[in-house]
Amino acid sequence: MSIRVKQRLDTLRILTTHEDRVEIDKEIERITNVYCDKGIDKISDAALREIAEGIKRKKKKAPEIAVYA
Repeated sequence: MSIRVKQRLDTLRILTTHEDRVEIDKEIERITNVYCDKGIDKISDAALREIAEGIKRKKKKAPEIAVYA
């Protein structure tokens, strides 16, 4: 997980879980094609908000999966 991404999210007051931040890191890497610590500099505040909101929306829509042992 990227420390720089976490700091930027905190600066923008975007509340996230650890799992959200891992997904945000992956999305930044996918968009910029570089490691998220370097890619975060290429992402605008508005784009970062959009990425974070998209991750959170996806998480809400995901159904709970029952696991039977």
